[in-house]
Amino acid sequence: MKEIQSESILVVGISVRTSNENMQAAKDIPALWQQFAQESVAANVPNRVDEKTYCIYTEYESDHTKPYTTILGCRVSDLSNVPEGMVSCELAAGPYQKFVSKGNLLEGAVVNTWMDIWKSDLDRKYSADFECYDERAANPADGEVDIFIALK
Repeated sequence: MKEIQSESILVVGISVRTSNENMQAAKDIPALWQQFAQESVAANVPNRVDEKTYCIYTEYESDHTKPYTTILGCRVSDLSNVPEGMVSCELAAGPYQKFVSKGNLLEGAVVNTWMDIWKSDLDRKYSADFECYDERAANPADGEVDIFIALK
């Protein structure tokens, strides 16, 4: 893990409001991924700038124990054309702590990294955190995902 300075990132995709309470996110987020795949969301996002998929956690009510919004989408060059049924988000430029989750992505590698993050003493901003899925995640049985946590 290391601290980085991220530029502003614009994302368009689909979203769900969820919470880690009562394991609700463990149901909602996989369902969002399923919808993303079944509806070919990535193929329908205009103005894409790369092939990566972003999973954003934002609109926190408080911290990771309270409701938040998850957005699954693609980076775009501008937000002038957001298709009906989709949402947009701007990840603010600033300091982020970068984690790399490695292993079987279908058997909890990313969730395990999040559990470590939740136990850490990071000075989190709770504005928008995100995961970035690129070619290293193409083989989910042995993949890598970057996780970025917004810092104060």
